[in-house]
Amino acid sequence: MTTVSEVDDVPSCRFERPLRIAALVKQIPVGESMTLGDDGRLVRDGIELEMSAYCRRAVSKGVEWARESGGSCTVFTLGPPAAEDVLREAVAWGADRGVHLCDPAFGGSDTLATARALAAALRQEGPFDLVLVGRNSLDGDTGQVGPEIAQLTGLPFATGVRVMGIAGEELSLTLEHDDGTDEVEVSLPALLSVAERLCEPCKVPPPKRAEVSADLIRVTTAAALGEGPWGQEGSPTTVGLTRVMHHDRAAKVLSGTPAEQAAEAVALLAQRGALTAAASDPTIGSETVARAPSESGRVIAVLTEPDRPKVGAELLGAAARLNESIGGQVQALAFEGADPGALGAAGADAVTTLGGAPDAEDVAAAVVAWSAQHPLWALLGPSTAFGREVLGRVAAALGAGLVGDAVGIDIVDDELVAAKPAFSGALIADIVCTSDVRLVSVRPGVLPLPVPRQCTPTVSSWPMATRSRVRRLAQRRDDDIEVLARADVVIGIGAAVQPHEYEELSPLAALLGAELAATRKVTDKGWAPRARQVGITGRSIAPRLYFAVGLSGKFNHMVGVRAAGTIVAINDDPGAVVFSQCDIGIVGDWHVVVPALAAELRRVV
Repeated sequence: MTTVSEVDDVPSCRFERPLRIAALVKQIPVGESMTLGDDGRLVRDGIELEMSAYCRRAVSKGVEWARESGGSCTVFTLGPPAAEDVLREAVAWGADRGVHLCDPAFGGSDTLATARALAAALRQEGPFDLVLVGRNSLDGDTGQVGPEIAQLTGLPFATGVRVMGIAGEELSLTLEHDDGTDEVEVSLPALLSVAERLCEPCKVPPPKRAEVSADLIRVTTAAALGEGPWGQEGSPTTVGLTRVMHHDRAAKVLSGTPAEQAAEAVALLAQRGALTAAASDPTIGSETVARAPSESGRVIAVLTEPDRPKVGAELLGAAARLNESIGGQVQALAFEGADPGALGAAGADAVTTLGGAPDAEDVAAAVVAWSAQHPLWALLGPSTAFGREVLGRVAAALGAGLVGDAVGIDIVDDELVAAKPAFSGALIADIVCTSDVRLVSVRPGVLPLPVPRQCTPTVSSWPMATRSRVRRLAQRRDDDIEVLARADVVIGIGAAVQPHEYEELSPLAALLGAELAATRKVTDKGWAPRARQVGITGRSIAPRLYFAVGLSGKFNHMVGVRAAGTIVAINDDPGAVVFSQCDIGIVGDWHVVVPALAAELRRVV
């Protein structure tokens, strides 16, 4: 893992006219207070609620630019009466007014139903020059609503905005993705999803929120927006079994010298089986000859992304497995330069090459047009910035159900069921699409890579019109999005480990084949790529073994490793919170403990 530099070149802002800005926000339960009701949905009554972290940046930047341009900022939310509080907070921060979409008819809205309602409200209250949304909401982790609204409103869309400048009608943006950055330009009007590091968050204490005049918040009902359908009736997905991921930890804190604690820790790890990798399933992807499609005529399409061959292979292997149940055909949607032979070996029966540059908006339009002439049953894509926008736009255009950021897919009773995490893996819900076309974006690295098979797919091409309203100027990839997801052992580092000390962790990492992860504080300092950030605004991972080194153990980080098999914490503060959330705790200076662990592992492993 290499350190990365912060974004230093901040574009200038030159406003030539007042801007009408809209910020879309969501109220969510505070992570620690999250519970489930008997219906499998989040309980919101009687628990602590707050504005989602990314939404706070949308409000903050919207208010800032409205003031600087002499314009206005209107904040929208959809939710029950209690959601008025996030509008009060936004207005207290400086927004001009709030619009509350509040009606029992909105109950049970999935992302598409939510996007339809918000798009209708934007049209009713607009037009707006700039619409800002959070990169994703922390309760759902989907990142779907932004691109769905963009499709419904006809706006260009850019996601993960970390730096934004303006000159007249032209926006200059730095986009922060999981494993790199893009420099782009886009003209107003536009819709942007904002990153956590864009600016300081909107935060106002409850007494100040209570002072906001009710006259500054307008309630909009479903009837006022039109016929709909709204809410559950307009939602092409349904929630099945939902389960809380409980991981009780042993919380055994050791004592003695560093060498004594290291020896005891290694012995405990051996007892737990944490030092031995689980045997892989040799049957996964073991098909050697492609089966001819049956009479069903149904197509499972896989959207591949340029320069991510492993992610495409994961999806094609999953599609081939699913296809065994429906007897259809697996179609790879690829781009110029893709290797049909490699796609066929991974699971594609046919390859369609989309002609043109892989601009997300253009690709979505091409996929929609392609689907009109093919019996599309399901479309799988990567849960990356590219995949989320393409699938979000396709879902909105087709009125199709979309499950975002899935960690598992299967077919049950001829229906596609996707397992979707929320709250960084604190919950897992089985989601079913009720539409004729089913869309699922899958988290990279969570599916097995298929064993190559012998297959020569048929190859065809499909034209792609070029609109390209988001103009990419430069792109940088600073890591691989799959690395942490595939890692069996991970060493998590906090700010107490300085960048020049990372090399001291190398002997332990080499012995265990471990990858490095980091807390938000570490990535904020530019000491590690964002792809390595684990936690509620980073990534959730499930390694067999996780070492927490020099980090305090706050909820925002530890929720991202709650699915780890065994957690070992190393901290010189015996009162550190991390010791209540680990299986094995070693009290001591990591500079001494880590070499002692490495020495003990060399002796016994």
